[in-house]
Amino acid sequence: MWIGWMECDLLLGDVHSLKEKRSVVRPVVAELRRRFEVSVAETGHLDLHRRAAVGVGVVAADRAHVVDVLDAVERAVARRPELDLLSTRRGLRHSEDD
Repeated sequence: MWIGWMECDLLLGDVHSLKEKRSVVRPVVAELRRRFEVSVAETGHLDLHRRAAVGVGVVAADRAHVVDVLDAVERAVARRPELDLLSTRRGLRHSEDD
């Protein structure tokens, strides 16, 4: 079993409150979950209104599939016009790794 994760550091556009931030981040999280069948959550910068961190997790039998899904998620986030993808961090492990 292969386990992959990615955290996306995001800069949000014209957002002036935490309420507006939620209205931008929630649709992104929902789309990623629906479109790629991954686990997704807002994971950081919770108290900042123009920044967000979104974590993505995927499990599969094949390493290449995990990498392909994470690549596709990163491209989808980068194409969103209402935010800027500042950086991503990734991890990949096999269940038998120590």
